[in-house]
Amino acid sequence: MYSIENKVLNKIYGHGRGWAFSQIDFATHGTRSAIDVALHRLVEKGTIRRVIRGIYDYPEYSNLLGKYLSPDIDKVGQAIARKFSWRIQPSGPTALNVLRLSTQVPSKYVYLSDGPSKVFTVGRTTIKFKTTVLKEVGFKLHESALIVVAFRSLGKDRLTADVINNTRKWLDPGNRSLVLKDTTKVTGWIYAAIRKVCLEGMDV
Repeated sequence: MYSIENKVLNKIYGHGRGWAFSQIDFATHGTRSAIDVALHRLVEKGTIRRVIRGIYDYPEYSNLLGKYLSPDIDKVGQAIARKFSWRIQPSGPTALNVLRLSTQVPSKYVYLSDGPSKVFTVGRTTIKFKTTVLKEVGFKLHESALIVVAFRSLGKDRLTADVINNTRKWLDPGNRSLVLKDTTKVTGWIYAAIRKVCLEGMDV
């Protein structure tokens, strides 16, 4: 018999290192109590890590540093939003940091949300959810919202070749066509920049 723990583990492996999640992400695999037991066992085995109450991650390991890396704060923020069924979008500074378009080391990640205003602390980093009317919620991919918000935050005149190239390096090649399709209705100059990101080598 295929155990719930194995089902949970397979889904975690499928998302890969760095993924953050909560019990709700495995709701179709068994009862809440059974999933909680499975997650607890995986924490005890050292397979996954408890980040904050109710949120876990499958930590990335650095061979260079010889240790597990800190949690991916953006993925933790997404996991929290999924847990409470909040729709979120990153603030401009947060989007720039996630895309690595900012040189500042953030101590706070801010997400606009249709849920209640809440603050969570992960290590030395604060994740703040701020209740507001959302504008960038029509995207299927979180990556689409990040790129659109980041580019809008920068403005048309600051979308340099370096910004385009760095965004292309950040974006998983497997998601490029999906992001391109996902953002067809955004402002013209932003979509033109996204085409340059996703259609490398083509005349755009």
